[in-house]
Amino acid sequence: MVPAGSAATTIDLDGGRVRLLRSTARPGPGPAGTPLLLVHGGGTDNSAISWFHAFEAFGADRQVIALDLPGFGGTSGIEPAGDPRETADLTARVAGRLGLTRVVAVGVSMGGDVALNLALRHPGLVEALVLVGPGGLVPVLRNRRTQIAAWLPAQLPEPVLLAAARMSTPFVRAALRSVVADPDALPPQVVREFLREARRPDGFLGYLRYNRATLGPRSMRNDLQPVVGRIEVPALFFHGADDRWVDPEGSRRAAAQMARARLVLVPGCGHWAQLEAAGRFVAEVRELLAIGH
Repeated sequence: MVPAGSAATTIDLDGGRVRLLRSTARPGPGPAGTPLLLVHGGGTDNSAISWFHAFEAFGADRQVIALDLPGFGGTSGIEPAGDPRETADLTARVAGRLGLTRVVAVGVSMGGDVALNLALRHPGLVEALVLVGPGGLVPVLRNRRTQIAAWLPAQLPEPVLLAAARMSTPFVRAALRSVVADPDALPPQVVREFLREARRPDGFLGYLRYNRATLGPRSMRNDLQPVVGRIEVPALFFHGADDRWVDPEGSRRAAAQMARARLVLVPGCGHWAQLEAAGRFVAEVRELLAIGH
């Protein structure tokens, strides 16, 4: 799928090819805003799914660029690292390959974890942050029992896990109801692409690697709460109040520690808040861009 207002292209990187979606609108008169660099989430996500609305919403003001991470979408020939720090470094290499020296980094879920690491590891690149239900901000998953229950299956061999994921594809549509509070709020094109991504060979590999890298038996290995206060750029946390995948408390605590961060908690909204509450999301991002620049 190629969302309205975008075009698909690829770049050579790290011995493989990274698929990008880029806005097609030409910014209007006056100086163009800092480019948006968009990072999708995990599971059976890709750049076209998470950022379906973003190209038309923001492309008239600035460049909008979204990448498919290794193991997702149309990116090929690059082994998924799993570790969000390594993925942040790869994202920085993509920016460098495109000649981008400053970006507004936008990430959802797993991509929020990557965007936070991008700001911490490459502070000169990131001018502002938009974080939608971001991962990487809790010490444990709910409680110790849930933590070990998530960690144990992640230790199985990858062929076993991928086979189990393929067997679960008939239930992917039902799984959407755990991701969003109102499935009817999703554009039908997004639902169809979500199902296509789930059926893609090795479509779960990138997310499996992320889970292996971040899940520990007793705690999360990617908890950034101890260091997130170092981020000084303007930041927007946009989190569904009814998110069943990522606890909003992590966003609340992180925003309180960051000098220029603001939390928007969206009532009646689940994990894909940028899709479920698209109009509110666009308005809040526009406010951040106006304040931060």
